[in-house]
Amino acid sequence: MASGKSSGKKRPPSLGPVNQRQIPWMMIAAITVLVLLAGAFIGYPLVQRSQNAQWTPTEENQNPATAIEGVISQEFEGLQHVLGFQRVAYQHSPPMGGAHDGFWAACNGVVYPEPVRSENLVHSLEHGAVWIAYNPDLVDEAGQAALRDRVEGQPYTVMSPYPDLDAPISLQSWGNQLKVDAADDERIDQFIRSLRLNRFTHPEVGATCDVGAGGGFDQDAPPAFEAIPPQEAIDRETVFPENEGADLGAPVPDGAVPGEQPVPEEQPAPAPAPGQ
Repeated sequence: MASGKSSGKKRPPSLGPVNQRQIPWMMIAAITVLVLLAGAFIGYPLVQRSQNAQWTPTEENQNPATAIEGVISQEFEGLQHVLGFQRVAYQHSPPMGGAHDGFWAACNGVVYPEPVRSENLVHSLEHGAVWIAYNPDLVDEAGQAALRDRVEGQPYTVMSPYPDLDAPISLQSWGNQLKVDAADDERIDQFIRSLRLNRFTHPEVGATCDVGAGGGFDQDAPPAFEAIPPQEAIDRETVFPENEGADLGAPVPDGAVPGEQPVPEEQPAPAPAPGQ
């Protein structure tokens, strides 16, 4: 006869859904997001620093722009000045070096609304500036605004329209040029970083981009652009004076007054003829 006592074995308690161990998916997701954000904050500056270093001039890499696709480079002799009534037939359009006016164009973040005389802008390049020229018929308002953002408030940077430019945008530094089709081309920033104030590539290191109040260049009323057909395959920039027979003389120093011809040295009076 069976007793009413249960056997000695105890039945294990059943584990319901509440008692089961749950995986903390929310915590894992939060930690994952934090790790990704930390990687972005740490990694992005490192990538930027590496990219910036690639386009920063050094003793070992004096002209990083030579690695930019489409850049052309040429050596030019500096300190070859002309007067305000003289025009230069440049080898390149826009020019990127050669003979130029004795007065430089203001180039500390200046955006000129109208085309400016090339001879003055080339002198700005000699001081270490980067000149952004654009074809107003090929670059829309949004593109022009993107270019202005790179220039306004930036030292040794200047921008102006350039009539009949054979590309939408052309960048010039002394001895270097890059032509691109769009204002969002990453090579624009690479060019500027490589060549603006690059002490290895422009002749007048330390020269200013400002113009004095009594100087020969008026930023608000600059001398107008005047096109001259380029001369091909010439060893030196050719100067064409507007005044026939004008004496070009020696290179004109900074500060010479544009529009004035060189003053000839005073000659001694001729000796009186014998018997007079």
